[in-house]
Amino acid sequence: MPEHKRLTMTVAEAAGMLGIGINTAYEAVRRGELPAVRFGRRVVVPIAGLESVLRMDAEPTGTA
Repeated sequence: MPEHKRLTMTVAEAAGMLGIGINTAYEAVRRGELPAVRFGRRVVVPIAGLESVLRMDAEPTGTA
């Protein structure tokens, strides 16, 4: 059976990768700053969406 790459991660996993707390991550989801998809009561973060947000934030803004 072929191995499948995960397409999503939990909010807790995303928080750990970002170095922020779980509550902060859920607040970012609520504000739309962290992309997320809801399946019933479960909330997951698409890995591609998170990578896209991080690439966008990594670009210089000129507001140092």
